[in-house]
Amino acid sequence: MSPDRAVLERAIERGEREGGSVEFKERLTKDLHLADGRRESLAAQLRHRVLSGDGEATYVVGVTDDGALAGIAPEAFTESMDVLSLLAEEADAHIENVETWGVDADGRAKPKGDGRPADSSGSADAPAEGIVGVATVREGAVLEDDEHIVVGTAGHVDHGKSTLVGTLVTGQPDDGEGGTRSYLDVQPHEVERGLSADLSYGVYGFDDDGPVRMDNPDRKSDRARVVEEADRLVSFVDTVGHEPWLRTTIRGLVGQKLDYGLLTVAADDGPTKTTREHLGILLATDLPTMVVITKADIVSDERLSEVEREVERQLREVDKTPLSVARHGVGAAVEEIDENVVPVVATSAVTMEGMDTLDELLERLPKTAGPTDDEFAMYVDRSYEVTGVGAVASGTIRSGRVEAGDELLLGPMQDGGFREVEVRSIEMHYHRVDRAKAGRIVGIALKGVREADVERGMALLPRDADPEPVREFEAEVMVLNHPTRIGEGYEPVVHLETVSEAAAFYPDEGRLLPGDSGTTRVRFKFRPYLVEEGQRFVFREGQSKGVGKVTDVRPDE
Repeated sequence: MSPDRAVLERAIERGEREGGSVEFKERLTKDLHLADGRRESLAAQLRHRVLSGDGEATYVVGVTDDGALAGIAPEAFTESMDVLSLLAEEADAHIENVETWGVDADGRAKPKGDGRPADSSGSADAPAEGIVGVATVREGAVLEDDEHIVVGTAGHVDHGKSTLVGTLVTGQPDDGEGGTRSYLDVQPHEVERGLSADLSYGVYGFDDDGPVRMDNPDRKSDRARVVEEADRLVSFVDTVGHEPWLRTTIRGLVGQKLDYGLLTVAADDGPTKTTREHLGILLATDLPTMVVITKADIVSDERLSEVEREVERQLREVDKTPLSVARHGVGAAVEEIDENVVPVVATSAVTMEGMDTLDELLERLPKTAGPTDDEFAMYVDRSYEVTGVGAVASGTIRSGRVEAGDELLLGPMQDGGFREVEVRSIEMHYHRVDRAKAGRIVGIALKGVREADVERGMALLPRDADPEPVREFEAEVMVLNHPTRIGEGYEPVVHLETVSEAAAFYPDEGRLLPGDSGTTRVRFKFRPYLVEEGQRFVFREGQSKGVGKVTDVRPDE
Protein backbone atom coordinates (compact mmCIF):
# COMPACT_ATOMS: atom_id res chain seq x y z
CA MET A 1 0.00 0.00 0.00
CA SER A 2 1.41 3.42 -0.95
CA PRO A 3 1.82 6.06 1.76
CA ASP A 4 -0.80 8.26 0.06
CA ARG A 5 -3.31 5.43 -0.10
CA ALA A 6 -2.57 4.75 3.58
CA VAL A 7 -3.60 8.33 4.43
CA LEU A 8 -6.94 7.78 2.72
CA GLU A 9 -7.44 4.46 4.48
CA ARG A 10 -6.68 6.04 7.85
CA ALA A 11 -9.28 8.73 7.18
CA ILE A 12 -11.88 6.01 6.64
CA GLU A 13 -10.74 4.04 9.69
CA ARG A 14 -10.91 7.19 11.78
CA GLY A 15 -14.56 7.62 10.88
CA GLU A 16 -15.31 4.03 11.84
CA ARG A 17 -13.32 4.21 15.08
CA GLU A 18 -15.05 7.41 16.20
CA GLY A 19 -18.46 5.88 15.66
CA GLY A 20 -19.42 7.62 12.42
CA SER A 21 -21.06 5.38 9.84
CA VAL A 22 -19.09 5.14 6.58
CA GLU A 23 -20.89 5.09 3.24
CA PHE A 24 -19.10 4.43 -0.08
CA LYS A 25 -20.38 6.08 -3.26
CA GLU A 26 -18.81 6.30 -6.69
CA ARG A 27 -20.77 9.50 -7.38
CA LEU A 28 -24.05 11.26 -6.60
CA THR A 29 -26.13 12.95 -9.31
CA LYS A 30 -29.00 15.40 -9.13
CA ASP A 31 -31.08 13.53 -11.70
CA LEU A 32 -30.87 10.20 -9.87
CA HIS A 33 -30.37 10.93 -6.18
CA LEU A 34 -32.61 14.02 -5.89
CA ALA A 35 -35.52 12.56 -7.85
CA ASP A 36 -38.95 12.47 -6.17
CA GLY A 37 -39.08 9.77 -3.52
CA ARG A 38 -35.37 8.97 -3.78
CA ARG A 39 -34.36 12.25 -2.14
CA GLU A 40 -36.48 11.67 0.97
CA SER A 41 -35.27 8.07 1.28
CA LEU A 42 -31.58 9.03 1.01
CA ALA A 43 -32.00 11.90 3.47
CA ALA A 44 -33.55 9.48 5.96
CA GLN A 45 -30.65 7.05 5.47
CA LEU A 46 -28.16 9.87 6.01
CA ARG A 47 -30.00 10.94 9.15
CA HIS A 48 -29.84 7.35 10.48
CA ARG A 49 -26.09 7.11 9.82
CA VAL A 50 -25.45 10.42 11.57
CA LEU A 51 -27.44 9.42 14.64
CA SER A 52 -25.90 5.94 14.82
CA GLY A 53 -22.47 7.54 14.54
CA ASP A 54 -22.92 9.77 17.62
CA GLY A 55 -23.75 12.80 15.50
CA GLU A 56 -21.26 12.21 12.70
CA ALA A 57 -21.06 10.20 9.48
CA THR A 58 -18.39 9.74 6.81
CA TYR A 59 -19.11 9.62 3.08
CA VAL A 60 -16.37 8.43 0.72
CA VAL A 61 -17.04 9.53 -2.86
CA GLY A 62 -15.13 8.33 -5.90
CA VAL A 63 -14.82 4.69 -4.77
CA THR A 64 -16.59 1.46 -5.61
CA ASP A 65 -18.95 -0.29 -3.18
CA ASP A 66 -16.08 -2.36 -1.79
CA GLY A 67 -13.83 0.69 -1.22
CA ALA A 68 -11.62 0.37 -4.31
CA LEU A 69 -10.40 3.70 -5.66
CA ALA A 70 -12.17 4.72 -8.85
CA GLY A 71 -11.76 8.47 -9.03
CA ILE A 72 -14.26 10.76 -10.75
CA ALA A 73 -13.93 13.92 -12.81
CA PRO A 74 -13.85 17.27 -10.96
CA GLU A 75 -17.29 18.22 -12.38
CA ALA A 76 -18.78 14.94 -11.14
CA PHE A 77 -17.18 15.40 -7.73
CA THR A 78 -18.57 18.94 -7.48
CA GLU A 79 -22.06 17.69 -8.33
CA SER A 80 -21.70 14.89 -5.76
CA MET A 81 -20.85 17.39 -3.01
CA ASP A 82 -23.79 19.61 -4.03
CA VAL A 83 -26.15 16.64 -3.80
CA LEU A 84 -24.70 15.51 -0.46
CA SER A 85 -25.06 19.03 0.91
CA LEU A 86 -28.76 19.15 -0.05
CA LEU A 87 -29.39 15.71 1.47
CA ALA A 88 -27.59 16.74 4.66
CA GLU A 89 -29.65 19.92 4.92
CA GLU A 90 -32.87 17.91 4.62
CA ALA A 91 -31.57 15.58 7.35
CA ASP A 92 -30.86 18.52 9.69
CA ALA A 93 -27.11 18.06 9.24
CA HIS A 94 -24.30 19.76 7.35
CA ILE A 95 -21.01 18.95 5.63
CA GLU A 96 -18.30 20.02 8.05
CA ASN A 97 -15.18 19.00 6.15
CA VAL A 98 -14.07 17.44 2.87
CA GLU A 99 -10.62 16.00 2.18
CA THR A 100 -9.74 15.15 -1.41
CA TRP A 101 -7.18 12.93 -3.15
CA GLY A 102 -6.19 12.90 -6.79
CA VAL A 103 -6.14 9.43 -8.34
CA ASP A 104 -3.67 8.69 -11.14
CA ALA A 105 -4.11 6.22 -14.00
CA ASP A 106 -2.70 3.38 -11.86
CA GLY A 107 -5.25 3.95 -9.09
CA ARG A 108 -2.78 5.57 -6.68
CA ALA A 109 -4.13 8.32 -4.42
CA LYS A 110 -2.29 11.55 -3.79
CA PRO A 111 -3.57 14.16 -1.30
CA LYS A 112 -5.00 17.21 -3.03
CA GLY A 113 -6.22 19.16 0.01
CA ASP A 114 -9.71 20.37 0.80
CA GLY A 115 -12.47 19.77 -1.70
CA ARG A 116 -14.24 22.91 -0.46
CA PRO A 117 -13.83 26.62 -0.93
CA ALA A 118 -10.99 27.79 1.28
CA ASP A 119 -11.30 31.09 3.14
CA SER A 120 -9.02 34.06 2.44
CA SER A 121 -5.97 32.19 3.64
CA GLY A 122 -6.52 29.16 1.37
CA SER A 123 -4.36 28.12 -1.55
CA ALA A 124 -4.79 26.73 -5.04
CA ASP A 125 -4.93 23.05 -5.84
CA ALA A 126 -3.66 21.57 -9.12
CA PRO A 127 -6.17 19.70 -11.29
CA ALA A 128 -6.33 15.93 -10.82
CA GLU A 129 -6.97 13.10 -13.30
CA GLY A 130 -9.63 11.74 -10.96
CA ILE A 131 -10.81 12.65 -7.47
CA VAL A 132 -11.65 10.69 -4.33
CA GLY A 133 -13.14 12.62 -1.42
CA VAL A 134 -13.89 11.93 2.25
CA ALA A 135 -16.76 14.12 3.49
CA THR A 136 -17.56 14.46 7.19
CA VAL A 137 -21.25 15.09 7.81
CA ARG A 138 -22.24 16.35 11.24
CA GLU A 139 -25.59 16.65 12.98
CA GLY A 140 -27.16 20.09 13.23
CA ALA A 141 -28.05 22.77 10.75
CA VAL A 142 -25.26 24.72 9.11
CA LEU A 143 -23.80 27.56 11.15
CA GLU A 144 -25.94 30.66 11.31
CA ASP A 145 -23.75 33.70 10.74
CA ASP A 146 -24.17 35.82 13.89
CA GLU A 147 -22.03 38.29 15.85
CA HIS A 148 -18.73 38.84 14.08
CA ILE A 149 -16.29 41.77 14.01
CA VAL A 150 -13.28 42.08 11.71
CA VAL A 151 -10.11 43.81 12.97
CA GLY A 152 -7.23 44.92 10.75
CA THR A 153 -3.80 45.07 12.37
CA ALA A 154 -1.04 47.48 11.40
CA GLY A 155 2.30 48.66 12.76
CA HIS A 156 6.05 48.75 12.15
CA VAL A 157 7.94 45.53 11.36
CA ASP A 158 8.91 43.62 14.52
CA HIS A 159 6.44 45.55 16.66
CA GLY A 160 4.57 42.35 17.51
CA LYS A 161 1.41 42.43 15.36
CA SER A 162 1.38 38.76 14.41
CA THR A 163 2.64 37.65 17.83
CA LEU A 164 -0.16 39.59 19.51
CA VAL A 165 -2.80 38.02 17.27
CA GLY A 166 -1.27 34.53 17.67
CA THR A 167 -1.46 34.88 21.45
CA LEU A 168 -5.04 36.18 21.36
CA VAL A 169 -6.37 33.36 19.17
CA THR A 170 -4.63 30.60 21.15
CA GLY A 171 -4.43 32.04 24.66
CA GLN A 172 -0.83 30.81 24.74
CA PRO A 173 1.94 33.13 25.98
CA ASP A 174 4.71 33.84 23.51
CA ASP A 175 8.19 32.41 24.07
CA GLY A 176 9.81 35.82 23.67
CA GLU A 177 10.99 34.86 20.17
CA GLY A 178 7.72 35.42 18.34
CA GLY A 179 6.69 31.77 18.48
CA THR A 180 2.94 32.41 18.41
CA ARG A 181 3.26 34.49 15.24
CA SER A 182 3.99 31.30 13.30
CA TYR A 183 0.30 30.46 13.53
CA LEU A 184 -0.45 33.28 11.07
CA ASP A 185 2.44 33.22 8.56
CA VAL A 186 1.34 31.25 5.55
CA GLN A 187 4.59 31.11 3.55
CA PRO A 188 7.75 29.19 4.56
CA HIS A 189 10.00 32.15 3.78
CA GLU A 190 7.96 34.30 6.17
CA VAL A 191 8.53 31.86 9.01
CA GLU A 192 12.23 31.53 8.17
CA ARG A 193 12.85 35.29 8.00
CA GLY A 194 10.45 36.28 10.75
CA LEU A 195 8.77 38.81 8.43
CA SER A 196 5.22 38.74 7.10
CA ALA A 197 5.03 39.39 3.36
CA ASP A 198 1.30 39.01 2.72
CA LEU A 199 -1.99 39.29 4.53
CA SER A 200 -2.72 36.51 6.98
CA TYR A 201 -5.77 35.70 9.01
CA GLY A 202 -6.74 34.55 12.48
CA VAL A 203 -9.98 33.98 14.38
CA TYR A 204 -11.19 33.39 17.89
CA GLY A 205 -14.47 33.97 19.67
CA PHE A 206 -16.53 34.10 22.82
CA ASP A 207 -19.42 32.22 24.38
CA ASP A 208 -21.14 32.49 27.76
CA ASP A 209 -18.10 30.97 29.48
CA GLY A 210 -15.54 33.34 27.95
CA PRO A 211 -13.01 33.10 25.08
CA VAL A 212 -13.19 30.23 22.57
CA ARG A 213 -9.67 29.77 21.23
CA MET A 214 -7.77 27.47 18.89
CA ASP A 215 -5.79 24.58 20.35
CA ASN A 216 -3.81 24.05 17.17
CA PRO A 217 -4.20 26.89 14.63
CA ASP A 218 -2.26 24.85 12.07
CA ARG A 219 -5.31 22.57 11.77
CA LYS A 220 -8.05 23.97 9.55
CA SER A 221 -10.57 21.93 11.52
CA ASP A 222 -9.61 23.82 14.68
CA ARG A 223 -10.54 27.13 13.10
CA ALA A 224 -13.82 25.59 11.96
CA ARG A 225 -14.49 24.42 15.53
CA VAL A 226 -14.09 27.97 16.86
CA VAL A 227 -16.52 29.30 14.25
CA GLU A 228 -19.03 26.59 15.13
CA GLU A 229 -18.81 26.91 18.93
CA ALA A 230 -18.49 30.68 19.48
CA ASP A 231 -21.50 32.96 19.88
CA ARG A 232 -19.37 35.94 18.84
CA LEU A 233 -16.37 35.91 16.50
CA VAL A 234 -13.36 38.19 16.14
CA SER A 235 -11.49 37.82 12.83
CA PHE A 236 -8.09 39.42 12.28
CA VAL A 237 -6.66 40.62 8.98
CA ASP A 238 -2.97 40.76 9.85
CA THR A 239 -1.09 43.15 7.57
CA VAL A 240 2.60 43.66 6.80
CA GLY A 241 4.94 45.95 8.74
CA HIS A 242 7.95 45.97 6.43
CA GLU A 243 8.20 49.08 4.21
CA PRO A 244 8.68 47.22 0.89
CA TRP A 245 5.26 45.64 1.38
CA LEU A 246 3.38 48.86 2.21
CA ARG A 247 1.17 48.23 -0.82
CA THR A 248 0.02 44.96 0.76
CA THR A 249 -0.68 46.74 4.06
CA ILE A 250 -2.80 49.34 2.26
CA ARG A 251 -4.67 46.51 0.50
CA GLY A 252 -5.46 44.93 3.87
CA LEU A 253 -6.65 48.15 5.51
CA VAL A 254 -8.54 49.62 2.55
CA GLY A 255 -9.62 46.51 0.64
CA GLN A 256 -11.17 44.60 3.54
CA LYS A 257 -14.44 45.76 5.08
CA LEU A 258 -13.04 46.20 8.58
CA ASP A 259 -14.91 47.10 11.75
CA TYR A 260 -11.82 48.32 13.63
CA GLY A 261 -8.14 49.01 13.18
CA LEU A 262 -5.50 47.87 15.66
CA LEU A 263 -2.13 49.65 15.54
CA THR A 264 0.78 48.10 17.45
CA VAL A 265 3.66 50.13 18.89
CA ALA A 266 6.57 48.27 20.53
CA ALA A 267 7.50 49.63 23.96
CA ASP A 268 11.23 49.37 23.22
CA ASP A 269 11.16 51.19 19.85
CA GLY A 270 8.26 53.55 20.36
CA PRO A 271 6.43 55.18 17.43
CA THR A 272 8.35 55.20 14.13
CA LYS A 273 7.89 56.67 10.66
CA THR A 274 6.02 53.52 9.61
CA THR A 275 3.81 53.86 12.70
CA ARG A 276 2.80 57.33 11.58
CA GLU A 277 2.13 56.15 8.02
CA HIS A 278 -0.04 53.22 9.14
CA LEU A 279 -1.90 55.46 11.60
CA GLY A 280 -2.54 57.94 8.80
CA ILE A 281 -3.96 55.23 6.56
CA LEU A 282 -6.22 53.89 9.32
CA LEU A 283 -7.56 57.28 10.29
CA ALA A 284 -7.87 58.55 6.72
CA THR A 285 -10.43 55.83 6.10
CA ASP A 286 -12.42 56.92 9.18
CA LEU A 287 -11.85 53.50 10.72
CA PRO A 288 -12.34 53.34 14.51
CA THR A 289 -8.88 52.43 15.78
CA MET A 290 -7.18 51.26 18.97
CA VAL A 291 -3.46 51.43 19.74
CA VAL A 292 -1.87 48.44 21.50
CA ILE A 293 1.56 49.01 23.03
CA THR A 294 3.40 45.66 22.90
CA LYS A 295 6.49 44.20 24.60
CA ALA A 296 5.73 45.91 27.92
CA ASP A 297 7.69 43.15 29.68
CA ILE A 298 11.09 44.19 28.26
CA VAL A 299 11.09 47.85 29.34
CA SER A 300 10.96 49.73 32.63
CA ASP A 301 7.79 51.36 33.91
CA GLU A 302 9.35 54.74 33.12
CA ARG A 303 9.99 53.77 29.49
CA LEU A 304 6.46 52.37 29.13
CA SER A 305 5.00 55.65 30.42
CA GLU A 306 7.24 57.58 28.03
CA VAL A 307 6.00 55.57 25.02
CA GLU A 308 2.40 56.02 26.11
CA ARG A 309 2.96 59.80 26.17
CA GLU A 310 4.58 59.67 22.71
CA VAL A 311 1.58 57.77 21.34
CA GLU A 312 -0.85 60.22 22.92
CA ARG A 313 1.10 63.17 21.51
CA GLN A 314 1.05 61.74 17.97
CA LEU A 315 -2.68 61.12 18.20
CA ARG A 316 -3.34 64.70 19.30
CA GLU A 317 -1.18 65.98 16.43
CA VAL A 318 -3.67 64.46 13.99
CA ASP A 319 -6.67 65.79 15.97
CA LYS A 320 -7.52 62.46 17.65
CA THR A 321 -8.28 61.99 21.33
CA PRO A 322 -6.32 59.21 23.09
CA LEU A 323 -8.16 57.25 25.79
CA SER A 324 -6.04 55.26 28.24
CA VAL A 325 -7.91 52.03 28.98
CA ALA A 326 -5.82 51.53 32.13
CA ARG A 327 -7.09 54.85 33.51
CA HIS A 328 -10.65 54.96 32.17
CA GLY A 329 -11.63 51.29 31.87
CA VAL A 330 -12.91 49.01 29.13
CA GLY A 331 -16.46 50.31 29.42
CA ALA A 332 -15.38 53.83 28.56
CA ALA A 333 -13.32 52.56 25.63
CA VAL A 334 -16.30 50.61 24.21
CA GLU A 335 -18.57 53.64 24.59
CA GLU A 336 -16.16 56.23 23.21
CA ILE A 337 -14.20 54.55 20.40
CA ASP A 338 -14.92 56.11 17.02
CA GLU A 339 -13.05 57.90 14.23
CA ASN A 340 -11.96 60.57 16.74
CA VAL A 341 -11.38 58.69 20.03
CA VAL A 342 -8.56 56.11 20.10
CA PRO A 343 -8.25 53.71 23.09
CA VAL A 344 -4.67 52.83 24.14
CA VAL A 345 -3.81 49.50 25.84
CA ALA A 346 -0.39 48.28 27.09
CA THR A 347 0.29 44.53 26.70
CA SER A 348 2.86 41.76 26.78
CA ALA A 349 2.36 38.53 24.86
CA VAL A 350 5.04 36.91 27.06
CA THR A 351 3.71 37.74 30.55
CA MET A 352 0.10 38.11 29.26
CA GLU A 353 -0.10 41.58 30.82
CA GLY A 354 -3.07 43.45 29.38
CA MET A 355 -4.32 40.47 27.35
CA ASP A 356 -7.43 39.98 29.52
CA THR A 357 -8.21 43.67 29.00
CA LEU A 358 -7.85 43.29 25.24
CA ASP A 359 -10.06 40.17 25.32
CA GLU A 360 -12.78 42.08 27.14
CA LEU A 361 -12.52 45.02 24.76
CA LEU A 362 -12.78 42.82 21.67
CA GLU A 363 -15.67 40.87 23.17
CA ARG A 364 -17.71 44.02 23.83
CA LEU A 365 -16.98 46.16 20.76
CA PRO A 366 -20.07 46.53 18.53
CA LYS A 367 -20.24 45.68 14.85
CA THR A 368 -19.67 48.77 12.69
CA ALA A 369 -19.05 47.76 9.06
CA GLY A 370 -21.51 47.05 6.33
CA PRO A 371 -25.30 47.50 6.30
CA THR A 372 -26.95 44.07 6.10
CA ASP A 373 -30.23 45.43 4.68
CA ASP A 374 -28.62 46.79 1.49
CA GLU A 375 -28.07 44.75 -1.66
CA PHE A 376 -25.25 42.24 -1.57
CA ALA A 377 -21.84 43.47 -2.73
CA MET A 378 -18.34 42.06 -2.30
CA TYR A 379 -15.05 43.10 -3.86
CA VAL A 380 -12.77 40.16 -4.69
CA ASP A 381 -9.46 40.15 -2.80
CA ARG A 382 -8.16 36.75 -3.90
CA SER A 383 -9.12 33.92 -6.21
CA TYR A 384 -7.93 30.33 -6.48
CA GLU A 385 -8.91 26.90 -7.76
CA VAL A 386 -9.92 24.13 -5.34
CA THR A 387 -10.04 20.53 -6.50
CA GLY A 388 -13.58 19.32 -7.03
CA VAL A 389 -15.07 22.75 -6.40
CA GLY A 390 -13.62 25.08 -9.01
CA ALA A 391 -13.13 28.83 -8.85
CA VAL A 392 -13.24 30.48 -5.42
CA ALA A 393 -13.49 34.23 -4.89
CA SER A 394 -12.59 35.42 -1.40
CA GLY A 395 -12.99 38.77 0.30
CA THR A 396 -15.03 40.63 2.90
CA ILE A 397 -18.72 41.16 2.23
CA ARG A 398 -19.25 44.91 1.82
CA SER A 399 -23.04 44.98 2.24
CA GLY A 400 -26.11 42.78 2.26
CA ARG A 401 -26.30 39.00 2.46
CA VAL A 402 -25.44 36.06 0.24
CA GLU A 403 -26.71 32.47 0.26
CA ALA A 404 -25.67 29.25 -1.44
CA GLY A 405 -27.55 29.03 -4.72
CA ASP A 406 -27.74 32.81 -5.27
CA GLU A 407 -27.31 34.02 -8.84
CA LEU A 408 -24.78 36.87 -9.08
CA LEU A 409 -22.85 39.08 -11.47
CA LEU A 410 -19.04 39.07 -11.48
CA GLY A 411 -16.97 41.88 -13.00
CA PRO A 412 -16.13 44.13 -14.57
CA MET A 413 -14.12 42.07 -17.01
CA GLN A 414 -11.44 43.67 -19.17
CA ASP A 415 -14.12 44.90 -21.59
CA GLY A 416 -16.25 46.39 -18.81
CA GLY A 417 -18.88 43.66 -18.93
CA PHE A 418 -20.16 41.37 -16.15
CA ARG A 419 -20.54 37.59 -16.17
CA GLU A 420 -23.42 35.62 -14.68
CA VAL A 421 -22.32 33.16 -11.97
CA GLU A 422 -23.94 31.05 -9.25
CA VAL A 423 -22.89 30.61 -5.62
CA ARG A 424 -21.99 26.96 -5.22
CA SER A 425 -21.05 27.14 -1.54
CA ILE A 426 -19.70 29.53 1.10
CA GLU A 427 -17.06 29.10 3.77
CA MET A 428 -15.86 31.20 6.66
CA HIS A 429 -12.54 30.26 8.29
CA TYR A 430 -12.78 26.69 6.91
CA HIS A 431 -16.32 26.24 8.19
CA ARG A 432 -19.08 25.76 5.64
CA VAL A 433 -22.00 28.17 6.06
CA ASP A 434 -25.29 28.38 4.24
CA ARG A 435 -25.31 32.18 4.20
CA ALA A 436 -23.22 35.14 5.25
CA LYS A 437 -23.75 38.87 5.71
CA ALA A 438 -21.91 42.18 5.62
CA GLY A 439 -18.49 42.29 7.29
CA ARG A 440 -17.77 38.54 7.04
CA ILE A 441 -14.54 37.25 5.51
CA VAL A 442 -15.64 34.46 3.20
CA GLY A 443 -14.61 32.21 0.34
CA ILE A 444 -17.37 31.84 -2.25
CA ALA A 445 -17.21 28.94 -4.70
CA LEU A 446 -18.59 30.10 -8.05
CA LYS A 447 -20.24 28.10 -10.79
CA GLY A 448 -20.00 29.45 -14.34
CA VAL A 449 -16.52 30.98 -14.39
CA ARG A 450 -12.90 29.81 -14.60
CA GLU A 451 -10.53 30.79 -11.81
CA ALA A 452 -8.24 32.39 -14.41
CA ASP A 453 -11.00 34.90 -15.21
CA VAL A 454 -11.52 36.00 -11.59
CA GLU A 455 -9.29 38.92 -10.61
CA ARG A 456 -8.64 41.06 -7.55
CA GLY A 457 -10.65 44.27 -7.75
CA MET A 458 -13.69 42.67 -9.38
CA ALA A 459 -17.04 42.82 -7.60
CA LEU A 460 -19.81 40.31 -6.94
CA LEU A 461 -23.31 41.78 -7.19
CA PRO A 462 -26.93 40.49 -7.41
CA ARG A 463 -27.99 39.15 -10.81
CA ASP A 464 -30.58 41.96 -11.23
CA ALA A 465 -28.08 44.76 -10.49
CA ASP A 466 -27.28 47.25 -13.23
CA PRO A 467 -23.62 48.10 -12.56
CA GLU A 468 -21.87 50.82 -14.56
CA PRO A 469 -18.08 50.50 -14.28
CA VAL A 470 -16.04 53.64 -14.94
CA ARG A 471 -12.55 54.55 -16.16
CA GLU A 472 -12.74 58.06 -14.67
CA PHE A 473 -14.10 59.67 -11.53
CA GLU A 474 -13.75 62.92 -9.62
CA ALA A 475 -12.42 63.05 -6.07
CA GLU A 476 -11.46 65.27 -3.19
CA VAL A 477 -7.88 64.43 -2.23
CA MET A 478 -5.32 65.39 0.40
CA VAL A 479 -1.60 65.08 -0.30
CA LEU A 480 0.10 63.65 2.81
CA ASN A 481 3.61 63.49 1.43
CA HIS A 482 5.23 64.44 -1.89
CA PRO A 483 8.74 65.72 -2.69
CA THR A 484 7.59 68.48 -5.08
CA ARG A 485 4.19 69.14 -6.62
CA ILE A 486 1.55 66.95 -8.22
CA GLY A 487 0.76 68.12 -11.73
CA GLU A 488 -1.42 66.93 -14.60
CA GLY A 489 -0.71 63.35 -15.61
CA TYR A 490 0.79 62.33 -12.25
CA GLU A 491 0.42 58.51 -12.04
CA PRO A 492 0.28 56.92 -8.57
CA VAL A 493 -1.30 53.57 -7.67
CA VAL A 494 -4.85 54.02 -6.38
CA HIS A 495 -6.05 51.59 -3.67
CA LEU A 496 -9.88 51.61 -3.59
CA GLU A 497 -11.66 48.66 -1.97
CA THR A 498 -9.57 45.76 -3.37
CA VAL A 499 -8.65 47.63 -6.55
CA SER A 500 -4.93 48.43 -6.85
CA GLU A 501 -4.43 50.15 -10.20
CA ALA A 502 -2.25 52.85 -11.74
CA ALA A 503 -4.24 56.00 -12.45
CA ALA A 504 -3.53 59.46 -13.85
CA PHE A 505 -4.43 62.57 -11.83
CA TYR A 506 -5.63 65.83 -13.41
CA PRO A 507 -6.00 68.43 -10.60
CA ASP A 508 -8.62 71.17 -11.14
CA GLU A 509 -6.11 73.88 -10.27
CA GLY A 510 -3.38 72.27 -12.35
CA ARG A 511 -1.30 71.21 -9.38
CA LEU A 512 -1.36 70.07 -5.75
CA LEU A 513 1.38 70.73 -3.20
CA PRO A 514 2.30 68.67 -0.08
CA GLY A 515 -0.37 69.27 2.57
CA ASP A 516 -2.84 70.57 -0.04
CA SER A 517 -6.42 69.48 -0.39
CA GLY A 518 -8.22 69.83 -3.68
CA THR A 519 -10.34 68.30 -6.42
CA THR A 520 -8.87 66.12 -9.15
CA ARG A 521 -10.04 63.92 -11.98
CA VAL A 522 -8.72 60.35 -11.65
CA ARG A 523 -8.45 58.05 -14.69
CA PHE A 524 -7.54 54.35 -14.38
CA LYS A 525 -4.72 53.56 -16.77
CA PHE A 526 -5.70 50.11 -18.03
CA ARG A 527 -9.35 49.20 -17.45
CA PRO A 528 -12.66 50.20 -15.81
CA TYR A 529 -13.72 49.28 -12.27
CA LEU A 530 -16.85 49.52 -10.16
CA VAL A 531 -16.55 52.83 -8.28
CA GLU A 532 -19.22 54.56 -6.18
CA GLU A 533 -19.59 58.03 -4.74
CA GLY A 534 -18.42 58.26 -1.14
CA GLN A 535 -15.79 55.52 -1.38
CA ARG A 536 -12.45 56.40 0.19
CA PHE A 537 -9.09 55.48 -1.27
CA VAL A 538 -5.35 55.79 -0.71
CA PHE A 539 -2.84 56.68 -3.43
CA ARG A 540 0.91 56.27 -3.40
CA GLU A 541 3.94 56.43 -5.68
CA GLY A 542 7.39 55.96 -4.16
CA GLN A 543 7.50 58.12 -1.04
CA SER A 544 4.45 60.09 -2.16
CA LYS A 545 1.21 59.30 -0.39
CA GLY A 546 -2.27 60.74 -0.08
CA VAL A 547 -5.91 59.97 0.62
CA GLY A 548 -9.11 60.75 -1.25
CA LYS A 549 -12.87 60.42 -1.43
CA VAL A 550 -14.89 59.79 -4.60
CA THR A 551 -17.29 62.69 -5.23
CA ASP A 552 -18.58 62.02 -8.77
CA VAL A 553 -18.45 58.88 -10.94
CA ARG A 554 -19.91 60.67 -13.97
CA PRO A 555 -17.73 63.79 -14.23
CA ASP A 556 -18.68 64.42 -17.89
CA GLU A 557 -22.44 64.47 -17.34
